[in-house]
Amino acid sequence: MEKIEQFRAYRIDNEDGEIVAGFQTLALDDLSPGNVLVRVTHSTINYKDALAATGKGKILRQYPLNGGIDLAGVVASSEDPAWKPGDDVLVNGCGLSETVDGGYSEYARVDSKSLVAIPDGISAFEAMQLGTAGYTAALAIHRMEQNGQRPEGGPIVVTGATGGVGSVAIDMLAGRGYEVVAVTGKATEEAYLREIGARRILVRDKIDLGKRPMEKALWGGAIDNLGGDYLTWLTRTIDYGGNIASIGLAASAALNTTVLPFILRAVCLLGINSVDTPSDLRRAVWARIGGDLKPQHLDTIGHKTIAFDELPDAFQAYIDGTVTGRVVVKIA
Repeated sequence: MEKIEQFRAYRIDNEDGEIVAGFQTLALDDLSPGNVLVRVTHSTINYKDALAATGKGKILRQYPLNGGIDLAGVVASSEDPAWKPGDDVLVNGCGLSETVDGGYSEYARVDSKSLVAIPDGISAFEAMQLGTAGYTAALAIHRMEQNGQRPEGGPIVVTGATGGVGSVAIDMLAGRGYEVVAVTGKATEEAYLREIGARRILVRDKIDLGKRPMEKALWGGAIDNLGGDYLTWLTRTIDYGGNIASIGLAASAALNTTVLPFILRAVCLLGINSVDTPSDLRRAVWARIGGDLKPQHLDTIGHKTIAFDELPDAFQAYIDGTVTGRVVVKIA
């Protein structure tokens, strides 16, 4: 193992009730416990990362911790014989930047159960173009298809379409042969959405959400990042046997609906948790990301790369909701 004396990390702390975040110089003993040490080469930015770093949301359950709910890199040392120095690996979720140190660090110590081998045909850079957002989109599609979703069942609506999850979901669904309808609050992004696979665009504030327990059936299924009234609208308008993958609550955590769509149209509401996915399922989904779910427009979606030093200035755009697609953070 290479000798590691000190390294840089972007660390988040709580000082008298105020969130303070910035670069610090750490030693290995400062890291959370784990049986595998990873030299981190790339990370990314998710909305949760911005909430954690700015203090706009309560993400960390203990302090201090290094930020970053995603990482990709190379095993530096391992106490688990399943992993060897030099293995290319990634971690997404699994408590990173919530209960253990995250990926905004030149080194991370993790539990070997959280590790995933980077699939063949995907680089560490591409793994972080996807990150938790891409994994969550793939997990949603995987769960929907396990529950019978097929392209011939009708168009799939994706809300929050220009965000990371929405963008990757559109690309993956289109690649699988689905007709994708993108719902967005950014009417100026129509060209982008069509480029990555959307066949139709609906502007969010121009949608008639309806008031009846069930409206005309319009969609075969949906991937929802918004919650609130938009998720309610989806329950009213999904056709018989369709699935709604519930991922986010950008609009609201509330859901005001009735049981009628579920018992009369057999609509299924699938909750998608990307943090606590069991290891076998997590690895199976990442294998699909390297195979039949591999996005075709990843360089369009993950079009921006920033240096580690630029990280602190990147969070506010996520809070403001002005980001389109994905951003990779080059750590090494």
